Amino acid sequence: MKNKRILIAALVCIAVIALVAIVHAVGAGSFSGTAWALLPALVAIALALITKEAYSSLFIGVLLGAFMAAECSVLGTVDMLTVDGLTAAVADNAGIYLFLVILGIIVALVNKSGASRAFGTWAQKHIKTKAGALLATFALGVLIFIDDYFNCLTVGSVMSPVTDSKKISRVKLAYIIDATAAPVCMIAPVSSWAAAVSGCVESETYTGIALFVRAIPYNFYSILTFVFIIGLVVLGFDYGKMSGFEIKARETGDLSILDVDVNDDKNIREVVENGPVTPARGKIIDLVLPILLLIGLCIWGLIRNGFQSLGGEGSVIDAFSETDSYVGLPWGSIVALVVIIIYMLVRKIVTFEEAMECVPKGFVAMVPAITILVLATSLKNMTNGALSASEFVKAMMANAGGLAWFLPAITFVVACVIAFATGTSWGTFGILIPIVSVVFPESSSLFFVGISACLAGAVCGDHCSPISDTTIMSSAGAHCNHIDHVETQLPYALSVAAISFVTYVIAGLLDMAGLVWLSIPIGVALTILFLVVAKKTVGKEN
Repeated sequence: MKNKRILIAALVCIAVIALVAIVHAVGAGSFSGTAWALLPALVAIALALITKEAYSSLFIGVLLGAFMAAECSVLGTVDMLTVDGLTAAVADNAGIYLFLVILGIIVALVNKSGASRAFGTWAQKHIKTKAGALLATFALGVLIFIDDYFNCLTVGSVMSPVTDSKKISRVKLAYIIDATAAPVCMIAPVSSWAAAVSGCVESETYTGIALFVRAIPYNFYSILTFVFIIGLVVLGFDYGKMSGFEIKARETGDLSILDVDVNDDKNIREVVENGPVTPARGKIIDLVLPILLLIGLCIWGLIRNGFQSLGGEGSVIDAFSETDSYVGLPWGSIVALVVIIIYMLVRKIVTFEEAMECVPKGFVAMVPAITILVLATSLKNMTNGALSASEFVKAMMANAGGLAWFLPAITFVVACVIAFATGTSWGTFGILIPIVSVVFPESSSLFFVGISACLAGAVCGDHCSPISDTTIMSSAGAHCNHIDHVETQLPYALSVAAISFVTYVIAGLLDMAGLVWLSIPIGVALTILFLVVAKKTVGKEN
């Protein structure tokens, strides 16, 4: 099956390249600023759906864009690919890559200290009810918003003894982990995801981080997922296959724990076994303080850079709007890393040798994220830069007329499908943001809704996908069967996705009346209403 998909992808590539060469040979002129400029992004999307693999799909999209921009010249294609594509992508986002590497090092340090295990021990003694255990798991997942990998592995290792003592099935634990990993990272201004989105955004008016912050309130899938989880816990019920696992756990004590980790990936097993659970030298403060230091110093770095851009004048809000995240985030994270290492050495919870061992580990952990970001930025350089796809899209949208209100909902669905098929949020918004950012006029509030719809759809598809790294890591962190996790969380994720789709439709309609902000409370109300109806119809109480 895999070889068949690869063969189909190869045939698609050959056919597209041949088509482009023929069109150029018959004298169609430059591809720049025409509908052809969208072809590299469309090919990347199609290949991602066929192969279910992001790296090669993005690279082929970049290669095709270079081929078209060089007007089918072989040497020109190599120049465009290396100079205007990959090299420019690395140079333009060097600060973000540095931030990601430092973040990976800090994650490795916190795991090495054993502070997560200390929190788990404390929670076992103080949490008395099943609802309390679930809410504590949710709260810890929200607290660890700097990186989804760190979230999955830490929350699973810390909270599994607590949830086991309250007879909560491991698939329910995996769902809480998964539902607070990517969603919380996608609405946290200081996170690896915020850095990645900032690197993909191209705006004439807003910096990447400023646009990310403005889009947070309209990331309906992430926000409504949190409302959904709290509602499930408070109302005390489950539905679908999840209810069967919960009933079995309550009545028989069978929590469906997987004795052998579900993943064959040696690196994931090593992190699960040797990461947050050992050694036992740390305390709760050693988990909380590094996170607070990182957040505080990164925010300081962003505001400081913003004031430098303003010449020392203006308000804090003005400074945050004018900041350069490519400078502010690395600045804050470097200072945080130095302070955290000194703190842990003084506390004697890690040795100097152990701290230095975390440096390459942190870098290796972030290589996949950096690779996707480089390729996604290169694709943006080809489509919006060399081929001027944005000009064509702007002209096309000028004639869209009354259909613009429906575009956020369509964007959400498209992003869901791509992320589900590829298993990556980063690859999805890397492909779509360069297109979406020129679909909506920046002067309209619908611009932020459209960007948020792209990000929310990427998270939703990633959440549902069985091949998503976050989904796999959640199964690993909870030590449950991966397919059981996918099948039990899918009804919940799809429920929130349906509510989010309706909310994006409502947001588009309300935008015409200048009341787009009302879509947020409406989405929350729809989620609560759905949960109440679900409990009375298909729900089984816990």
